[in-house]
Amino acid sequence: LFEEGSIANLTASIIGNVFGFKAVKALRLEDMRIPVAYLKTFQGPATGIIVERERMDKFGRPFLGATVKPKLGLSGKNYGRVVYEGLKGGLDFLKDDENINSQPFMRWKERFLYSMEAVNRSVAASGEVKGHYLNVTAATMED
Repeated sequence: LFEEGSIANLTASIIGNVFGFKAVKALRLEDMRIPVAYLKTFQGPATGIIVERERMDKFGRPFLGATVKPKLGLSGKNYGRVVYEGLKGGLDFLKDDENINSQPFMRWKERFLYSMEAVNRSVAASGEVKGHYLNVTAATMED
């Protein structure tokens, strides 16, 4: 059902699709139980909400985040502008849509550079730790 070792597939399938149902008026994900055998397929660092709270220096309240939309059609520069405006507006972080990758109109490196510029500008302006989670799934390390 799920691609082994793919956090993008897991979150897109469970969180993205369920939360996207128009019939669902309100929904809150509080916990997920993932079989140990599936967890062992992930090669990345083992982190969670506690580590993210420490990285972001945000405690005692929920994180406030959003997914950059539209997911298709923005240039890297305009994508970075959306990231900056969201962070300037009070978000703690933004994230790439799970389906966005490196496409001809916006290559991954370009998106990365403009997004990090936006994060750095918003941190300098607000004095708060801010962030952007980029989709780093690719066929090869060169992609």
